Order: sequence, then structure tokens, then C-alpha cells
Amino acid sequence: MQRIRLRYTKRGRLRFTSHRDFQRAFERALRRAEVPMAYSAGFTPHPKVSYANAAPTGTGSEAEYLEIALTEARDPEKLRVLLDESLPPGLDIVDAVEARTSGLADRLTASVWELRLDGVAPEDAERAVAAFKAAGTVEVQRTTKNGVRTFDARSAVADLDLRADLETHSDPADRPTDQPCAILRLVVRHVTPAVRPDDVLSGLRAVADLAPPVPAAVTRLAQGLFDEETGTVTDPLAPDREAAEAPRAAAAATAPA
Repeated sequence: MQRIRLRYTKRGRLRFTSHRDFQRAFERALRRAEVPMAYSAGFTPHPKVSYANAAPTGTGSEAEYLEIALTEARDPEKLRVLLDESLPPGLDIVDAVEARTSGLADRLTASVWELRLDGVAPEDAERAVAAFKAAGTVEVQRTTKNGVRTFDARSAVADLDLRADLETHSDPADRPTDQPCAILRLVVRHVTPAVRPDDVLSGLRAVADLAPPVPAAVTRLAQGLFDEETGTVTDPLAPDREAAEAPRAAAAATAPA
């Protein structure tokens, strides 16, 4: 059995696609592309697809991950192209590798987010960010199926800064151009309970009364293993690429001159 790991996006209007909607669209794409899927056992077999840490509905993403199991070997790049052609624009398959290591989900320990705050002056956002980072704890509330829950949104935030440039990943059609705008870059660890970008926005409102007049445009730029020394989030598919290159490198080193 071959396992393939894929990175996909949620762009533009497709950011409003729920995780269940994406699952249905992806399973249809598997059938259209005639992918030789492995199926689960039992009375109602399902294709073996493992999803990892999906972004909330309404947020864009450049870094969503899943893994599929095949009954026949396929070239990852050719499979990526076939699946990408079978999905609507906005749900794009942008990377594929053969799984050669274990624990993809274990390597998704942090995310990098972009928060576009239309109608917010950069200097106001900068003051709010400074107050948030200076706070020891920032308690926020979120309504869950078990009621209202209070938790600390500050401890999970590894970095939060105002971006100097206005280049953004949000959909141009959704962005006003005649008002001030602040763009924040957020690095947040994946903890329990999960701290989401909207929780950090609630925290900014709590510590500095920062309340954007329109909903923030939120996009996940990356997710992967958090490097405590450098403060960066690394590519979770890199170990699989390195494992694939190792036999070729060894063969090249032992080949006669």
C-alpha cells in the first residue's frame, strides 16, 4: 500500500467551504481522477483519507494537509495534477509527496496566520499588538457546544507583529481600497484548547479596545513543526522529501566514476 501526502489550499470564495463540504468535493475528485484508493473494512467502506488540523470555515489557507492510501503505486506529481484538475478553482492541490516517514499530524504543531484588518489604522494596530504581547495572560471567551468557555489566548501566541507592507493573500474582490488597513502576522502554537485567530482578535479587543469595523480577512500561510530556537514554522513534508532523496544520493555516491 502506498501513502501520498498532499497540501491543498482554500482560496477566495472557497474559504467558506466547510470541512465536510471539502471532504465531499475531494472524494468526488478521487473518483473523477480514477485514483486506486484503499478502502476501510466494515459494513460501509470509506476511502482511506486522513485529514489533519483543518482551518475553520470562513478562513483562507495556503497550507492544509491530508494523506491518502492507494492500492497501486502512483507518481505523486502526476497524481497531484490529476486531482487539482478535478477540484474547483480555489481548492488547489499544490504539493504531493510519497509518505516515507510517520507522524504527519505530529509535525503540525504551529500555524502562521495573516490577519487583514480593513478600517484599522496601522498605528492603532501596533499599539494593540504591543499591549497584547506585554500582557502575561489575555483571557477570552468562546461559545462551545458545552457552553461559554474562558481561556488564555496569550500563552499559545509565539509571535504577533504588524506587517510593514500591504501585500496580502486575501481575495482582492473582498478588500476595500479607500480606507486604512493593518495587516498582522500571527504565529500560534497548536495547544488544547485550540487558540484560533478570532480568539487573538478577541484578545486585542480586550487589552486595547481594537475592534475592526468589518470582519477580519484571515488566511493561514503555513503550518508545521515549530522551531523554538528560530521561531519559524517548518515544512511538514520536508522529511518525506529528504527520505526520498537519501537513496538516490547514496546511489550517486557509490556509482563508479
